[in-house]
Amino acid sequence: MSLRVEVRAEDPIRRRGLAAMVAGAGFVLVRDVPDVVLCDDAAPGAEVEAPVVALTDRIAPPDAAGVLPRAAQPCQIEAALRAAAVGLVVRLPGTFPLPGFRGADDAPALTAREAEVLAAVGLGLSNKAIARRLAISVHTVKFHLEALFQKIGATSRAEAVAKGLRQGIMEL
Repeated sequence: MSLRVEVRAEDPIRRRGLAAMVAGAGFVLVRDVPDVVLCDDAAPGAEVEAPVVALTDRIAPPDAAGVLPRAAQPCQIEAALRAAAVGLVVRLPGTFPLPGFRGADDAPALTAREAEVLAAVGLGLSNKAIARRLAISVHTVKFHLEALFQKIGATSRAEAVAKGLRQGIMEL
């Protein structure tokens, strides 16, 4: 059974181009009851029951299951549509315009090392294991933990990971 895709775009030329790409990938174009909606640079509009893959260079719709730049390659769009249709969340590395994430401008600026330490905490590693993995001392790990706790307003490792995920600072 082929994937049913609805294409939404304000620009009729862009809509036709995306529709041709979707049809060329072997998907069926529909206007009602889609498996997934491909939305170009705009909110999907009316209530959408299907997952939405947004092509945008701006903040994506909060309910988007997938977010790709408008210049995404056809193979990326095809993969995103397939993934979103089966319930996966799709985004490019370094972007966080997905549900539950704050905008990148709102996220506290962690240093690269603080972000690495937070990611290691998210994996459940102890301070000693983090130190070994990052080739730093346990004291330095504690220093980075204290700094990142203060920046994100956390009082425990679990709270730091939860806030890091919600704020789009890290991913698991």
